[in-house]
Amino acid sequence: MAEPVSWFLIAEGWPVVDASGAQAGEVSAVIGDEDMDIFDGLHVTAGGTERYVPADLVGPIEENRVTIQAELGALEEAPAAGEPGGVEVTRDRDAEL
Repeated sequence: MAEPVSWFLIAEGWPVVDASGAQAGEVSAVIGDEDMDIFDGLHVTAGGTERYVPADLVGPIEENRVTIQAELGALEEAPAAGEPGGVEVTRDRDAEL
């Protein structure tokens, strides 16, 4: 089993699996505030639908893989752009030293 990593490392496109280990989708956005170290959750895309996974349903985070503690289809659709729901976090890994 891989070592857990910080939510700061989650990247768009990482696979998301449910608690049984079945592929549920892939990360389309990380929602949170890096400056305050507040992780709100993820947007996960599967079958053309984007769902919001709140942080309390995100399980182990390993390099290149996130586990969720729910079935993706049972979760709410992600808020549309401009609606409340947190701040999308993106990293410029090339700018980091």
